[in-house]
Amino acid sequence: MATVTPTTAVLESHHKGRWYQHLYVQVLAAILIGVLLGHFYPSIGEAMKPLGDAFIKMIKMLIAPIIFFTVVHGIASMKDMKKVGRVGLKALIYFEVVTTLALVIGLIVVNLWQPGVGMNVNLSTVDTSAIATYTTKAKDQSTIGFLLDIIPSTVVGAFATGEILQVLFFAILFAFGLQALGERGESVLRLIDVVSHIFFRIVGLIMKLAPIGAFGAMAFTIGKYGVGTLLSLGNFMLAFYTTCLLFIFGVLGGIAALCGFSIFKFIRYIKEELLIVLGTSSSESVLPRMIAKMENLGCETSVVGLVIPTGYSFNLDGTCIYLTMAAIFLAQATNTDLTMTQQLGIIAILLLTSKGAAGVTGSGFIVLAATLASVGTIPVASIALILGIDRFMSEARALTNLIGNGLATVVVAKWEGALDEDRLHSRLNRETDLEADEPETVKVEDDVVEAGAPQPIRV
Repeated sequence: MATVTPTTAVLESHHKGRWYQHLYVQVLAAILIGVLLGHFYPSIGEAMKPLGDAFIKMIKMLIAPIIFFTVVHGIASMKDMKKVGRVGLKALIYFEVVTTLALVIGLIVVNLWQPGVGMNVNLSTVDTSAIATYTTKAKDQSTIGFLLDIIPSTVVGAFATGEILQVLFFAILFAFGLQALGERGESVLRLIDVVSHIFFRIVGLIMKLAPIGAFGAMAFTIGKYGVGTLLSLGNFMLAFYTTCLLFIFGVLGGIAALCGFSIFKFIRYIKEELLIVLGTSSSESVLPRMIAKMENLGCETSVVGLVIPTGYSFNLDGTCIYLTMAAIFLAQATNTDLTMTQQLGIIAILLLTSKGAAGVTGSGFIVLAATLASVGTIPVASIALILGIDRFMSEARALTNLIGNGLATVVVAKWEGALDEDRLHSRLNRETDLEADEPETVKVEDDVVEAGAPQPIRV
């Protein structure tokens, strides 16, 4: 049977309550109210921005320690250190294959749909002042720089800046060192397990504020950019959203079917996380919850701890679709002719630059600017055309990224033999709405806590 750490025990208690007490209902209602407020009272809607920012900042302050404790506990508890290398290699292979598919599918759809053809945009009439920040940051993007940035200047700096890959890098090294100590490191491992409980409890408390955060973020988005922005470039947005749906239910759905479960049931299982991402436009806002949810689904902690954090940089399916489609759309809109060889060259560049887009709002736009600068044939200034709708498209990117990362965790766990399939099917087939979705309901055996030595719970 699979070993599940106490962090996943969530997930066992189901407190039945009235329909309006469920988090996904509250978040959905908050999003709708935010849309209405932003549409009818734009100035008030814009003023709600601090609510969304505050919620995301509270979650982000916990991401680094949660990744650290989850990865360290998962790896240090393993007897076979070769397994860590196998899991990492399998995850990277999966990421590269699936993100390449995302890039290719985006390229095919944008060429068939041709949303930018006929726009005949004259760049001399486009205000490019708003994109100065993005183009400046884009100049600093490079493959070597990205790889070197994985190594933190200091350990404290990695946690202070919240860089996921830097924290993950140090956590892996720390876990190897702790595991090498053998029995002498057991007390530290137990302490790490207890502290991880504390952080997941804090996540649970903060998630009660998710409806407020989603309301503020959505009210600001609609209030600042307005529905009119959507209509002006609606054809491109429709093409992008359609492609994301095709990818989720076609590619990811096919992968899920090969693994023996339904993508629809998986989406239902993470519905609350999806709604929070829809409201906040940031997949990072649910990273701690996804760690707990994937462990609860039957994936071993060691796999979850490696796949989820790395997926936030290397497995951004939605971002890959967006980058390909946006680049070709801008070429079409500015009447920049691209041969198929040049388009495939863009795909090759994106295979590298797309890995530098973290799961935060706006990062995809910076990577797009860096990619256009590398290509040279498409004017970088043309990204000003889609600046207004980028915020609306980031929801689809983040949702696709989240589903892709969750599925990747299950696939790698199954591939590695680290998946409790009975638990997987029992969770996905359960008709009731699990409060597993609430990390604060983690159970810890009283006698274990009193003894000061929490042990893995076997289920």
